[in-house]
Amino acid sequence: MLDVCCLPLRSMYSNLQEYIRALESAGELKRITASVSPILEVAEIANRMSTARAPSIGITGTQTDTLRPDRGGHALLFENLEGVESNIPLAINLFGSYRRMEMALGCDAQGHTPGGLNAIAGRIGALTTPKPPTGLRDAIGMAKQFLPLLRIPPKQVRHAICQQIVNTGKDVNLFELPIIKSWPLDGDPSAVGWTIPQDQPDTSAGQGRFITLAGTYTIHANDRGKAKPPSLNIGMYRSQLLDRTRLAMHWHMHHDGAQHWRSWKRLGQPMPIAIVLGGESVLPYAATCPLPPGISELLMAGFLNRGPIRLVRAKTVPVDVPANAEIVIEGFVSTECGMPDFDATQSETLGPGAVLEGPFGDHTGFYSLPDRYPIVEVTAITRRRDAVYPTTIVGLPPQEDYYLGKATERLFFPLLKTLIHDIQDYDLPLFGCFHNCAILKIGKEYPLQARRVMHAVWGAGQMAWTKILIVVDDDVDVHSLEDVLRALFSYCDFGRDVEVVQGPLDILDHAAPHMGAGHKIGFDATRKMANEDVNTPASEVLPIQDGKLTEREVEHLLSPLHEVENFHLPVEGKGRCLYIAIAKSEGVSARTCIERIMKALPENGPTFILAVDAEVDVRDHDAVLFRLGANADPGRDLIRVEDRPIAVAFDCTTKSPTESKPPATQIRNYPPIVSMDYDTIERVNKKWASDYGFSIQP
Repeated sequence: MLDVCCLPLRSMYSNLQEYIRALESAGELKRITASVSPILEVAEIANRMSTARAPSIGITGTQTDTLRPDRGGHALLFENLEGVESNIPLAINLFGSYRRMEMALGCDAQGHTPGGLNAIAGRIGALTTPKPPTGLRDAIGMAKQFLPLLRIPPKQVRHAICQQIVNTGKDVNLFELPIIKSWPLDGDPSAVGWTIPQDQPDTSAGQGRFITLAGTYTIHANDRGKAKPPSLNIGMYRSQLLDRTRLAMHWHMHHDGAQHWRSWKRLGQPMPIAIVLGGESVLPYAATCPLPPGISELLMAGFLNRGPIRLVRAKTVPVDVPANAEIVIEGFVSTECGMPDFDATQSETLGPGAVLEGPFGDHTGFYSLPDRYPIVEVTAITRRRDAVYPTTIVGLPPQEDYYLGKATERLFFPLLKTLIHDIQDYDLPLFGCFHNCAILKIGKEYPLQARRVMHAVWGAGQMAWTKILIVVDDDVDVHSLEDVLRALFSYCDFGRDVEVVQGPLDILDHAAPHMGAGHKIGFDATRKMANEDVNTPASEVLPIQDGKLTEREVEHLLSPLHEVENFHLPVEGKGRCLYIAIAKSEGVSARTCIERIMKALPENGPTFILAVDAEVDVRDHDAVLFRLGANADPGRDLIRVEDRPIAVAFDCTTKSPTESKPPATQIRNYPPIVSMDYDTIERVNKKWASDYGFSIQP
């Protein structure tokens, strides 16, 4: 086999426009010359593209995706944007398929590391777990293997295409950029029932538009004044357009950018920031990497690029930025702003330098609710003469970020395996939106090993936020949801093989009782050994029995319960799994309805019940399991009844704080699920073929 480490190094696409040309040559990109609005219309077109058939299937899709390896449609280049005070074109869905993700990172068939994302993972694995050389030939081979690492640190330059045009002072105008609005309620706190504080700055000029595919460059206050600050960090954070010269910056409390902001806040000085659009094709992915503390995203970008990222000093802030970027927004973030978790019901004021940012249709498939975030005062916008503005939308999966997340799943598997040797493979399924579920494959060797792996994962870096874990044996394909569900309902006793813990959760988890804090759950779906049931004196574990009821029998048993709108017994559930759509009536909680359902079912009936809202299609695995991850807290919403100890149910319905009654764990406001408005849908329907030039509706 040819050793790619011995091949001459060549960088990937050195800038966004080179990458766009490569996509067009490969038949992966379509140009839209018709007039299109950046307010919702671009987003609706891109949303439809995300589920359309892609022009080609990537290597990774055939290896690790049994359900949708051929999805993602085309990348799109919009050349005529309505209401934008410039002629800058907009590119979207550039990374929204397995093939395009592989092209961007150089692991497609023509890349420097052919073989898909697993091929790059193999390179990372070889570097993280090197074998000692057994002789001179091995030593020379190892030297060649590590030689590329000497060439990946960023390189400083004095001149850059990203500074061909420099606008400062009165010439700064964010309205020259085709910043998009993705979903109807974006940027309108009142639309999600929030009281607007009296000191809220006017955000109406921004029209709910957000910058979404930019690398945000920051440094720690301790590194101020240093020529090469070691803390230089890239994060992909959204920023909301407020007016010509101001943005609202959003980040989560555990992100490096937020940590840097807190360091400048302690110093009492505004934080310098650079918001970078474009650059080398590897940069958008590198900005999303969940790297360990102290490892620069620029090193990861250089590794993927097979060469250094060229940096130039920004014009008005002490931050280095990619020289090959399309557009750079420079400025200072106010540190007068108070912390997030703002309570608008307490007549609290936002305070200086702050704005109520959001809501925003997020990657969870729901709107992230408004909160207090700091204002960015923009000091400069620099760009190429012929700049292209890259952007993305997020929402109900799959979207473009699904493929960025899949890249992380594959590339970081060697590092996860280094931390937890038991894991042979893993999958972050679509319905889990990456932070809500992980499926783990182990080679089981001793009792309760699956429990050990669960707790190890909950202590492993970014995996610590994972809400649901399913552990299976090494003969199960973790990338096949059907195989995983069969294992779950064959080997998991829901009275015994379930682990519930408290811990930190993703900030966007609206089901958590408190922001960023709640419960997690693990399911041991491995074959059981002797002595796995530590709560009984028996040394042997009894086999699990399939459910015996037919759909007709279940229908008969549930017919007296008027709250049941629909139900489904999935084949993979082996009679043990029941999905139920319920219509909650005023004054009757979902928990009460679910307890009635559980008591109506006999001992040989389903032992795993998921209850969802009436409008959910219970025959759609992804739709039901998506609600389990999004709407249920495993501590508060797990339901058992006394006379059926082996059965468990989860309330996956939409809830409100009025349903929270002591001593039950509290319920916060649930946000709306994202969906497009009727007028935009109709507008896109009419223009689909005649204006955009698409032949068929996805």
